[in-house]
Amino acid sequence: MSETLKVMFIDDDLSVRTGSSEALELAGFEVVSFPSADRALRHIEPGFRGVVVSDVKLPGMDGLELLREVKAQAPHVPVILITGHGDVSMAVQAMRAGAHDFIEKPFPVELLTDVVRKAMETHALRLEVESLRQELSTLRGVEAALLGCSAAMESVRRQIINLADTSADVLLFGETGTGKELVARSLHDSSGRRDGRFVALNCGGLPESLFESEIFGHEAGAFTGATKRRIGKVEYANGGTLLLDEIETMPMPFQTKFLRVLQERKIERLGSNQEIPVDFRLIAATKADLKAMGEQQKFRPDLYYRLNVAVIELPPLRDRREDIPLLFEHFASQASVRYGRDVPTVGREQMNQLMAHDWPGNVRELRNMAERFVLGLAGPGTGLAGAQRPAQVSLAEQVDHFERALLEQELKRHKGRAQAVMEALGLPKKTFYDKCTKHGIRPEMFRE
Repeated sequence: MSETLKVMFIDDDLSVRTGSSEALELAGFEVVSFPSADRALRHIEPGFRGVVVSDVKLPGMDGLELLREVKAQAPHVPVILITGHGDVSMAVQAMRAGAHDFIEKPFPVELLTDVVRKAMETHALRLEVESLRQELSTLRGVEAALLGCSAAMESVRRQIINLADTSADVLLFGETGTGKELVARSLHDSSGRRDGRFVALNCGGLPESLFESEIFGHEAGAFTGATKRRIGKVEYANGGTLLLDEIETMPMPFQTKFLRVLQERKIERLGSNQEIPVDFRLIAATKADLKAMGEQQKFRPDLYYRLNVAVIELPPLRDRREDIPLLFEHFASQASVRYGRDVPTVGREQMNQLMAHDWPGNVRELRNMAERFVLGLAGPGTGLAGAQRPAQVSLAEQVDHFERALLEQELKRHKGRAQAVMEALGLPKKTFYDKCTKHGIRPEMFRE
């Protein structure tokens, strides 16, 4: 979190207050202490960012009353209560009233710091989730369709905006599950063709015998069973956009005919000699190396070069791990609406597992994981990917991911102004540019 979370410690015993505050400060926490609940309560507002630790037996307002007041003013702030009386019924009452935890005097400072640290992590994570939800609610257009603050996704969005209103056909390249159809639809929705049809067809799902009829259409009587005229996908997309997914599976004999259509923008329905002009934008999607397939005579090189003009490469999820929290929150929120379930809280350990997993199924796998999480089918002990063991990510790799995400966040906030970012992060000029080079970040990419 960009703002340090505080520990508010309340105890009327000066020695306990001083000793506990010092122990918490040595553990790395920022502490403010008060001798009474009344004085502490004046500093707790709905936006309070921290944890409250209070003795139960206090002069004036006691700890239980303070707990109820805090929950009324700032419901999500964790409250930890301390008592020296070992009153079980009081502990039960406090937990029912919403206390995060209960500590009995005398307590070792290690217990206090451990309980506070866990409460702080829970609160920090909740604040992160609230921040993500706020960010999601403000997104519009391409940003709302293609979530992520990583440099890779910023680049994809810029390419979409740059190409949307051109007539250029586009080739999308990316692994399974990286969102190729979503990008294609974003290109269509951002273009002047948005009022036309968006027609999607997976080439891998069509038998070769039906390919020509499905793409170009046919006249009545063109073949046995053709009882009436059928409009093909190309003609149906006239005035709009045609997405051909898995174009690498298009039968070789058909690739020659389709290349001619791309060049002349005319089709002939099967069983007809009449040429029909068509105005459509082609978006082809593939996970294969079409150039290598061309060299192996598995894809026509001339069709590859016709397609290889405007190319958008979609990054795998493992290369943009900083986008995982936002994406997971988005998918979990969608699933909660679909299934009528509340979104469970994601624990720090679970988030670490999400960040460490290799995601071979990319965003599609993450979406499925979020749905299983909302349905209560995933969580501690069940694994985040069925029987698959999460990939191990070293400390150095985690630091690199965090460092890159922080640089990109600040560059975005300061609209690419390098000097402002250096001042915000306290980085010398050489260190800043060395880190940008290390992570492949160009500050000018963030300028508006």
